[in-house]
Amino acid sequence: VFEGKTPGSPIAHLIRNELMDQDDEPLDGHVEVDETWVGGKLRFKGRQGFTGPVPGSKSLANKTPVAGAVSRGGRVVAVTVPNVRKATLLGHIERRVLPSATVYTDELKSYDSLTKRGYAHERINHSEHVYVSGDVHTNTIEGFWSLVKNGLRGVHHSVSAKHLQGYLNEYAWRYNHRQQRERSMFEALLLRSVGS
Repeated sequence: VFEGKTPGSPIAHLIRNELMDQDDEPLDGHVEVDETWVGGKLRFKGRQGFTGPVPGSKSLANKTPVAGAVSRGGRVVAVTVPNVRKATLLGHIERRVLPSATVYTDELKSYDSLTKRGYAHERINHSEHVYVSGDVHTNTIEGFWSLVKNGLRGVHHSVSAKHLQGYLNEYAWRYNHRQQRERSMFEALLLRSVGS
């Protein structure tokens, strides 16, 4: 698995990108889909170092868009995307979610034509401060985003857009193997390295 890699490449980078890469097996059942932005505030350097956000900068200027989907009680997938426009997000869903699934989203307009594309689609209206209505919610995927962001902030402190996908792979791997003991997760990684 490590053949052809340049000398000095960090082993953690190789593990995240070679052994923890996410598979293409589509999700089915009750699937929550959401997008988020990952990154820090764009800051400018004053006399005493970094002193605050760049005046007049947009809050998303230094952030990377990420799309995710989770099957309730099952697997999660999370990938960096170029934007959160309709074509991008619907393409993400069509590649990673089976048409037989029921898809739960928030009210973002990019998801408007999911029903026309053959999906059963339920929405929760966060803009009206509604977060759960029966079984309609996106709390599972939002909980995953919380794990990712708290981990990046607390453990890694900052991650560049260039390497973000590797970290998403790591957190998805952990989530998807959460039922295994820690030793079993390590053994699964070893077996994957031998099979690669």
